[in-house]
Amino acid sequence: MTPEDVERFERCIADGGVALFPADTVYGLAADPGSQAAVDRLYALKARAPARPAAVMFFDRDRALAELGALGPRTRAALERLLPGAVTVVLPNRDGLYPPACGAQPDRLGVRVPRLAGGLAPLAAMPRPVLQSSANPSGGADPRELGEVDTSIRGRVDLELDGNRLPGVPSTVVDLTGYEEDGAFSVLRWGAVPRAEIAERL
Repeated sequence: MTPEDVERFERCIADGGVALFPADTVYGLAADPGSQAAVDRLYALKARAPARPAAVMFFDRDRALAELGALGPRTRAALERLLPGAVTVVLPNRDGLYPPACGAQPDRLGVRVPRLAGGLAPLAAMPRPVLQSSANPSGGADPRELGEVDTSIRGRVDLELDGNRLPGVPSTVVDLTGYEEDGAFSVLRWGAVPRAEIAERL
């Protein structure tokens, strides 16, 4: 991954395209989370039901916290303990951010901030968030490298970025929508971060 790759990535998203890229867990598809047309195209590539939500991925935690300004102090502290890393957090979406990413749940928003190390480190310079979903047909196996991405997807994206082989385990999804009130949380999907570590951080 090079700075030039990141520039191409940013241009693709800004132009309404769909990119295939490496996150810290598996290969994903990315689109502009504010563009319904771009999100619809990404969903069509995956044959994903339009009502299902997807996460918005920020490439820097401070940018994410700045944009998610309506969060309470307890929730904000939880994000500082969980992110960056292989965790997707589901937050209350009181400001109605990124409607195309929310599917049938506009009052909730999924957020990711990957841990970018080694060859993926240049992605930290990506200046805009993306809607992110794994680069597989809906319900299919999560790809660890470009060669594992279904050819029906690879042949229809606007950009491919190669990050070599990835761990291949998707993020753990943690629901924090009630965390501000009483510290309650639930895990909606177990993944790369195990139960004990989530509990310890929260």
